[in-house]
Formats: sequence, structure tokens, C-alpha cells
Amino acid sequence: MNQFQESMYKLIVETSTNLPADVRRAVNAAKAKEDQGTRAALSLSTIAENIEMAECNVSPICQDTGMPTFVVHCPVGANQIQMKRDIREAVQRATKDSKLRPNSVDSLTGANSGDNLGPGTPVIHFEQWEKDEIDVRLILKGGGCENKNIQYSLPAELEGLGKAGRDLDGIRKCILHAVYQAQGQGCSAGFIGVGIGGDRTTGYELAKQQLFRKVDDVNPNAELAQLEDYILDNANKLGIGTMGFGGAVTLLGCKVGVMNRLPASFFVSVAYNCWAYRRQGVLVNAATGEIQEWIYEAGQEVPMKDTAGEEAAAAAERSGQQEERREIVLQTPISEEQIRQLRVGDVVVINGHMHTGRDALHKHLIDHDAPIDLNGQVIYHCGPVMSKDENGWKVRAAGPTTSIREEPYQGDIIKKFGIRAVIGKGGMGAKTLKALQEHGAVYLNAIGGAAQYYAECFKEVEGVDFMEFGIPEAMWHLKVEGFAAIVTMDSHGNSLHADVERNSLEKLAEFKEPVFK
Repeated sequence: MNQFQESMYKLIVETSTNLPADVRRAVNAAKAKEDQGTRAALSLSTIAENIEMAECNVSPICQDTGMPTFVVHCPVGANQIQMKRDIREAVQRATKDSKLRPNSVDSLTGANSGDNLGPGTPVIHFEQWEKDEIDVRLILKGGGCENKNIQYSLPAELEGLGKAGRDLDGIRKCILHAVYQAQGQGCSAGFIGVGIGGDRTTGYELAKQQLFRKVDDVNPNAELAQLEDYILDNANKLGIGTMGFGGAVTLLGCKVGVMNRLPASFFVSVAYNCWAYRRQGVLVNAATGEIQEWIYEAGQEVPMKDTAGEEAAAAAERSGQQEERREIVLQTPISEEQIRQLRVGDVVVINGHMHTGRDALHKHLIDHDAPIDLNGQVIYHCGPVMSKDENGWKVRAAGPTTSIREEPYQGDIIKKFGIRAVIGKGGMGAKTLKALQEHGAVYLNAIGGAAQYYAECFKEVEGVDFMEFGIPEAMWHLKVEGFAAIVTMDSHGNSLHADVERNSLEKLAEFKEPVFK
């Protein structure tokens, strides 16, 4: 199998950079359902553009390439030890080539291995079967959506829905609640895999297995097929929408599996996946290791350009039907006076300088000085994919990370350093909102997963600090041009995220009464 390692490298690159056709069709269908000119429609258009950019650039669709998870079915007698070695070397090579972000971090020290190798990473599951070929599936599921996975133990009392019992209707309530609790933090509109039964571990495994199903397949279990259709229809009535901005499309797919359980336990496990639904698979010749067939239809078969949609958006703008919004261009450093003029819903375009900062940096800055003057500056919650050549560092992918993780620190850091804008995705909480109001700052929501779209805005890497934290957690100093994001939390105490969550909870309560009996 001298070609197996090369085949695994090709699989990684294709999975990271090119969404398959079934996912693209789901995104295009979502675009068609949203009212043109709304925040949701504009976000979906950006997502579509990013998908094509990633394909053309052969670069990661989203900078968070997750924890590579391989599921391998192989013939009896195949050398699994050698296959595992080849997969690990392919992962290491793909990381070096900036097709994967270095995401393997020591859980005790926080040290990044730099090559995606370490205890437990990548994840590789082997299973024998009585076929001649090797079937390898790969999913790249980012941390933002992984954090929105959830497991329920029935019976349970669920916010907005009341009691969920040990029956199909209780399962229904759990799934709807899982979509509600994700809000925009998992980069909605998303896909969910659901596992009914099993134990704590196998329930989650079953849920993730559902994510390898094709978007347009039909569940062979009639009851589960009915449940999938119900969830897909009604979850989209919650009004959460793309990125949690509100809208008609919150969920793009729902797949449910079931297994037996212990009498004492009844788990419903939900694996949430963002719109950047990166999974692919190959059938491999067991003798040579060469790819014989790609399992999911190639993304190139479904273009993302939407001329009709663009024309409709232009018509909506001419007729005044689009959402009212302002576009404000800001040059860093930004003054408090400029910030106080911004309101939720404004589109802000930033030129000048931007500085990335995630978990490690925020923790560090609480007790230490910043390496540069941050007064009037912008912090971007982003762990980019970077590469370096003889000309220096280059940004390869740079979408926003989920901001809520920085909630314990952000308000204090805004106050301490005079930061005027924080960019991320999914919104932040009451402590940060209070700090924005007291100190004159705003939270800007960028489009989660749009890593190629935003990478184009970074014209120069001016420096980096804290490389000891690893590339994703380092503080990158970037020259930026034309970086656009939406004000979703302003300096006047307004939060779009709080509004959408409150409204969606009211709509969730409408599904309290039994449906499946």
C-alpha cells in the first residue's frame, strides 16, 4: 500500500478546502429562503463566496480545522498499524502545508504540538469488514460547533419546553432545545446528528456517525424519518437564523440514529455541526493504497454564484425593502466619540491595524501588560492559519472564533487597555455588554467560518507576540483593509444576541405540547 499515505493527504486537503455538493445544495437552498437584503441573506452570500474562494485557493474553508477524525473500514488482515502511521504522517504534512491548523494542545500545559500530533490526536477509528476495499471517512469539526454538542438524560425538565419524558416526544423536545441552545455560537445555519440510546460515550459516537450520512438521504426507520423532517421544518421557525442574526433558516440538516440502552439510562446525544460541514470519504485499493472513488459528490458540481439572488437583493435595495442599516468606515486608532455613534445593525468597515487574541492571550493580559499600545485598537477573536516563507508570514485563513469563551476576561481587558472594538462570532454576555457601555466600545460580529473571505482583508503581517502559546493563540499584529462586520452589541446597552435568544425562547415554548404519541 505504498500510495496510502498520499491518498490520505489528498483526502485531508479535499475535506478542508472543498465542501461536497450535498452541503453546497443545502446552503444554496437556505439562500433562496431568506428575504434579500437582510443580515441573514447577506451572511449566506458571504458564506457562498467563501466556499468558492476556498476551493479556488485550495485553502481551509474555516481556519478552525478541528480535531481530524478518521473512520476506517478495512478488510480482515489489513495492516492497521501501518495505516495509522500513514494517516498521522499525512496529517503532519497537511499541517505543515497550511491545509490544517495546528490544533493539538497538551491539556495540562497548554503547549501546542505544532503538527496536530499528540496523545489522542488525530482521532482514528478502525473497524474490519468483509469487503475487499478500504473505506476511509474524515470529518473536520471545529471547536465552536463541538462546544455546542449536548447530551440529555431523560426524563428532564427543559427550558421553554417543560418535561421531556422517555418517549419519542421527549426526544423531539431535546433536539429542538439543542438547536435553541446553540444560537449563533455554533456558526448557524448548521447540521445536527442525533444519537438515541447507548451510554454516555456510545451515544455521542452514534450522534457523530450520523454526520457522515448524506444531506438528502432518507432514514430507513419510518419513525426517525418523520422525526428528522419535523425537526428540520420546525427548528427553522425559532427565528435564530444565520450567525444568530435572526432569519428563516437556522438548521440545514437533521440526521437521527438509535441504539439499545440500559433500562436505567435514556440518553439523547446531539452533535452540532456548523455550516462549514467538512466531511469527505474515499474508497481505497487495499493492495496499492490508491483512491478508487470519492464517496461524496464533488463540490465543483454545484456552483455557489447566485446571479438571480444578487439581482433580487439589488431590487430589494432599490425598493427600500431591505433591512435598514448604515455602513461606517473606521480607521484605527478609533476614538470613543466614533464608537458612541454606532448602533446595533450598523455595518462597520475597519482599515488600519488589528490584533488577534484568543483564550491564552486574554488570560495573560489580565495580569500582564500588553506588548503594544492597545488604546483605541481592535481585538479580533481569531486563531488564524499562517504560513511562512522567505518573505515572512502570510495569513492563509482567518475567520472569527466563538467569543463567549472570553466573557470572564473581556470587560476587564476593555477597561484596562482602552480597546474600542472586539470582533468575534456568537456574541458575548452581560459583563461584556456592561463594559462596552461604561467604557465606550462595541462588539462586532463577523461571519463565522468565512476564513478565506476575511484573509483577503489582511494585507500585511506586521509582527507577532507570544508564539510560545502556539500559532492559533499567538497575538498577531495585522495591517487590515476593508474588514466588514456587523455591530451586534453597542455602547448603549443594546445586544442583538440577547434579543434573538429571548425571541427564540418564546417561539420554542410554542412547541411544548405533545406531537408524537
